[in-house]
Amino acid sequence: MALRLIFMGTPDFAVPTLLELAQAHDIVAVYTRAPKPAGRGMKEQVTPVHREAQRLGIEVLTPKSLRNGEAEAQFRAHGADAAVVVAYGLILPLPILEAVPLGCFNLHASLLPRWRGAAPINRAIMAGDAESGVMVMKMDVGLDTGDVAMAERIAITDGMTASDLHDRLARLGADLMGRAMGALERGTLQLRPQGDDGVTYAAKIDKAEAKIDWTRPAREVLRHCHGLSPFPGAWCEAVIEGETVRLKILRCEFAEGAGEPGALLDDRLTVACGSGAVRILGLQRAGKQPMAAEVFLRGTRLAPPLRLS
Repeated sequence: MALRLIFMGTPDFAVPTLLELAQAHDIVAVYTRAPKPAGRGMKEQVTPVHREAQRLGIEVLTPKSLRNGEAEAQFRAHGADAAVVVAYGLILPLPILEAVPLGCFNLHASLLPRWRGAAPINRAIMAGDAESGVMVMKMDVGLDTGDVAMAERIAITDGMTASDLHDRLARLGADLMGRAMGALERGTLQLRPQGDDGVTYAAKIDKAEAKIDWTRPAREVLRHCHGLSPFPGAWCEAVIEGETVRLKILRCEFAEGAGEPGALLDDRLTVACGSGAVRILGLQRAGKQPMAAEVFLRGTRLAPPLRLS
């Protein structure tokens, strides 16, 4: 028999897993974050998971907290076998974790115990990691400390942005959680404790981190830019036609050349770093849409001796 599952998730990253599980199991309820005002009209916008659950005809709940008796009673009343959590955004207290007989299972976008916490995709790229992945973990009250069941790995290339890695891990994770829930249904899912070696924490991205430091080596600059692309976006400033303009650097590649950090080395947006250089491939001027470098340069000429700061 198919499992009765509660699904708990919020962003785009969680949608593929919801769709995967809905094909094989009975999703009795979906929990997601409450709608928030957004856009020019500041109309309330439901989350991507909320929108998909409505399309599937599944009951959606948006509690502001799970730390009360009413929320616990409602959670138990679904009669679920287990819960699946993918980037939900609310902490699950112990009474919730214990409210389903088979437990709560989290899809985490890192190779635990490396990058426990809020921003594992960004941090893995920014740290220069050679690989990332997704893991299925049985949740406990700690921060991503539960026993792990299954994992899939993926290489991180220097050309990958956080958006690229996010999309690949979302698809990989959906398949992994589908297989994990199949094993749970059959009673064959095996769990093992996380090791203590290599524990790192992926702190939430602070916008203060986003300014580019051109004195760093080219690979660190590239990974910094890619790890923050597209949001919040690594940025620098340039004086264009007498005006100081903020530019978000969304994609770049290694390039030949050397010079003072931040100096443009040609008219193709090659920028000198502390060692080596990078060529900007995609960027966004403040208040404008993201664009390819060649499109940007048709309307804005940037060339030596201009310097980015």
